[in-house]
Amino acid sequence: MDYTLITGASDGIGEAAARKFATKKHNLVLVARNESKLQQLCNDLTKSQGIKAAFIVADLSQANAPIHIYEECKKRNLRIDVLINNAGVGSSGEFSGNNLKTELDIIQINCASLTALTHLFLQDMKQRNTGTIINIGSIIAFVASPYMSVYAASKHFVKIFSYSLAEECKLYNVHVMFFCPGLTTSNFMNTPANNNDWGKALTSGANAQTPNQVAGELSMAFDKKKAFHVSGSKNRGMVALSGLFPLRTIARIFAKQKQKQMSLIPQ
Repeated sequence: MDYTLITGASDGIGEAAARKFATKKHNLVLVARNESKLQQLCNDLTKSQGIKAAFIVADLSQANAPIHIYEECKKRNLRIDVLINNAGVGSSGEFSGNNLKTELDIIQINCASLTALTHLFLQDMKQRNTGTIINIGSIIAFVASPYMSVYAASKHFVKIFSYSLAEECKLYNVHVMFFCPGLTTSNFMNTPANNNDWGKALTSGANAQTPNQVAGELSMAFDKKKAFHVSGSKNRGMVALSGLFPLRTIARIFAKQKQKQMSLIPQ
């Protein structure tokens, strides 16, 4: 029996995606750190949608988490046909003043664990000659973003990795999509690393979608087998415009804007 595995599934985009894919009768494997939320969500979806739903508690900031997830799926005979690498974290503020472990955790979760999960489950997809891998990026992957420098760099990695992998996997009938939300009304900005003056300045006036809106576009892009999709018409416009300017110019503009907001330079 085929399952769709979603990381970061206990809230935000991950939870909304789980609910959306459950309505399409996908059996689910949900991964996050919060066991009680995962248990409740699995119970809700099993009862309301008549699907099978399992969960695996894992912390993707730990290097051994991907192999634990993979081995658990094997042990429970959960065949993963769709992998949605949604888990992601970020930070706001001057890189030199941010907590180093937090910055390294961003790279581990957003890049290393995503890469490991993809590598592990891709082996089985290739053997079956079918499967889908969806890597959740961000519109920040198309710009340079001072004061979210490591997060921005991590999403640039996911972009290039996904574009490259998509071409490799065509030979094996495995579909790879790079899906990019913009600012979303979730708990992403409520973490200690983001819930600060810099985080407020970085998101001030930004257009935001709800997790349900993002999940709806993700489902649509999945159905259409898109290789790339930006969620939200305003976000798509911003990504298109960003291609007209060098990244260094964008970085300079963003830096000055935020420095003025933080009163580091005159208005």
